[in-house]
Amino acid sequence: MNRIFAEEKDRLINTAPVILVGNPNVGKSALFGVLSGRYVEVSNYPGTTVDYAAGWIRIKGEKLRLFDSPGADSLSPVSEDEIVTRDLLILYPDSKIICVVDSKNLKRGLVLLSQLAEFGRKVVLALNMADEAKISGVNIDTEKLSKILGIPVVSTVATQRRGIERLKEALQHAAIPIIPVDYTGEISNAVDKIENRLRGICHGARGISLSFLSGDNGLPAKAVNLLSDPDLNRIRQIKTRLESAIAEPLGFLIAKRRNDSIKSIIDRTVDSGKTVGQRAFQIIGQLSLHPLYGIPVLISILIGIYYFVGVFGAQTLVGILEENLFGGIINPFFERIFGLIPIPFIRDLFVGEYGILTMAITYALALILPIVTTFFIIFGILEDSGYLPRLAFMVDRIFKKIGLNGRAVLPMILGLGCDTMAVLTTRILYSRKEKMLVTLLLALAVPCSAQLGVTLGILASISLSAVLIWLAVIIAVIFLVGYLASKVIPGRSSEFILEIPPMRLPKIENIAVKTLMRLEWYLKEAVPLFILGTLVLFVLDKLNILILAKKMFAPVATGMLGLPEKSAEAFIMGFLRRDYGAAGFKNMFDNGLLDPVGAIVAMVTITLFVPCIANFFIIIKERGLKTALLMVSFIIPFAISVGAIMNLVLRGLGLW
Repeated sequence: MNRIFAEEKDRLINTAPVILVGNPNVGKSALFGVLSGRYVEVSNYPGTTVDYAAGWIRIKGEKLRLFDSPGADSLSPVSEDEIVTRDLLILYPDSKIICVVDSKNLKRGLVLLSQLAEFGRKVVLALNMADEAKISGVNIDTEKLSKILGIPVVSTVATQRRGIERLKEALQHAAIPIIPVDYTGEISNAVDKIENRLRGICHGARGISLSFLSGDNGLPAKAVNLLSDPDLNRIRQIKTRLESAIAEPLGFLIAKRRNDSIKSIIDRTVDSGKTVGQRAFQIIGQLSLHPLYGIPVLISILIGIYYFVGVFGAQTLVGILEENLFGGIINPFFERIFGLIPIPFIRDLFVGEYGILTMAITYALALILPIVTTFFIIFGILEDSGYLPRLAFMVDRIFKKIGLNGRAVLPMILGLGCDTMAVLTTRILYSRKEKMLVTLLLALAVPCSAQLGVTLGILASISLSAVLIWLAVIIAVIFLVGYLASKVIPGRSSEFILEIPPMRLPKIENIAVKTLMRLEWYLKEAVPLFILGTLVLFVLDKLNILILAKKMFAPVATGMLGLPEKSAEAFIMGFLRRDYGAAGFKNMFDNGLLDPVGAIVAMVTITLFVPCIANFFIIIKERGLKTALLMVSFIIPFAISVGAIMNLVLRGLGLW
C-alpha cells in the first residue's frame, strides 16, 4: 500500500500543474480557494521572501496540482513577486494557465495576457468579478473576445462560485492567445536575435527576450546556466546597442506597443455605459490626478488616515486594550498566577518588567494590533476604491528627488501607523536600492503614531512654533538623508509605470477579507519577533547590561544635548518602544526637569533615534543583520549630532 501511494504521489508531482496568473487584487486567491477546495500549502520560493500557495484541483476525475502565483502586473519582472511568477512559468513549461483578470479593468489583464502569449503558454481567460463589472456598467462580449484571442473566455464570480465548473471544462481547450503586437523594426530585430540564442535552451524564449529588453536586469537562472559566456555577452551587447540607438526607455516603448494592440481589442469587445454614480466616481478619480486639484484631495485623505489610525486606532483603541483590558484585567491576573511561583527568574520571565506576557504579548496585541488593524482597514478602502495608484502618482515627482518613486509612499504612510509593519511592506518596492532607502528613512525619521501622539502633546503645550520647528527638522532630514543615501546605496531606482484603475465605491466584503488576511500575516510574521526582542532585553537586564548602557549614555545626554541625566534612561527605553522614550521626556517636562528648548531637542533626537527593538528585528529579517547594524551605527551618531546642533541654535537664538 505504501509503495502504491508513493508511486501515485510521484505521478502527481511529475504532472504539469495548473497555474493561476493575474494582476494584484483581481480575486485570484479567492478563485484559488474555490478551485482547490480551500486546501492550501504555502511555499516559500527559493531565494526570495515571497510565498505562493499550492493546492489540488480535480478536472474530469483527474487530480492536478494548482499553484496560485504572486500577483504580477508584468512578466518583465521588477519585483520579487513578479520574478517568482515568471520563474514558475519557466519551471513548468507544460503547465496550463488560468489568467485571472478584473472584468472592470480588462485592459490591465489583457496586457499580462499578451505577455503569456509571448511566452507561448496555453491559457484560459477568467473574467473574474463579473458581477461588479455589470454593476459598474461594463459589458464584455465574451464570445467575440474568445474568437479574437483564440482561447476560452469564462466569466466568473469566485466569491459566489459562479462559472467555476465551466472554467474547469475550458482548461481542456486551453490555447496560446493570439495577440499580435507590432514592435518597431529595431526592437523586433533585437528580439529575434536574442530569441534565436535562447531557443532550445529554455521554454518561452520570445517572452524572456522581451522581458530582458523591457528592463529585467537578469535572465532566468536556467538560461544563464546553459548559455556559453560568448552567447551571454552577445545578448547583453544586443541590449546595450539597442538602448544606445533608441532615445526612449525600451520598457516604455514595448509596453506602449502592447497597450496599442490591447486597445483595439477593448474597443471591439467592451461597452462601458456608466451611471450617474459611476460618472461621479470617474470625476473624483480625474480630480485626484490633477496637479492642482489633487492636492486638497490628497491632504483630506492624509488627515482622514491620521484621525482614523493615529487618533482612533493609536489612542482610543490602544487606551481601551492597553490600559483597561491588559493593564486592568489580563496582566494583573497573570501576575497573581505567576506570583505563586517561588522562583523569581520564572516570574520575571513572564510577568516582569521585560516579561513575555507583560511586555511582548501586551505590546503586540494591545498596542500594535489596534494600530495595524485600523491601518489595514483604511488601506483596504484606499486599495479597493482605486485611490492608491493615484496617491502614488501624486507624490512621484517629490519622491524622485530622493531616488524613489510614487510606490514608496505606501510604506511611508504605514510607518505613521507602525514602522515595524511598514518595513515588511517595502516588499512592494521593485529594486533592492529602493527597499534599502525606504527602510533607512523609516528607521530614522518616520515616527509611529504612538510616538507621534506623545510628541505632539508635548510640543503643542509649548507653542505652535515648537511643533513647526520639529516638523521642519524631520522633513529636512528625510530629504537630506534620502538624497545623500540615494547617491551612496548601490543599484538603480525602478521606472514608475503604473496602471491607473477606475475609481469605485469600496465593497465591505473585500475590505473585510483583505484586512483579515493581513492580520493573519501580522500575527504570524511580527508577534514572534516581539517575543524574541523581549527575551533579548530580559537577558540584557539580567546581565546588568541595560544599566551599564544608561551610564555610558548619560554624558552624551547632559553634555552634547543639554538634557538632564535622567534622559539617558528615556533614550534607552526608546529602543524598547519609541513612545516609551517620548513618554519619559513628557514626564520630565511635566515635572519641570525640561525647559521648552530641552523639550524640542529631546523630541527631535528621540524621533531620529534608533528604531524600536521590534522594528530592529524586522529590519534584520528583511534586510539582513549586517544592514541592520550599519543603519543603527549611522542613526545613533546622526540623531545625536542633529540634537546637539538644535540645542546650540535654539539656545543661541534665545527663543524661549
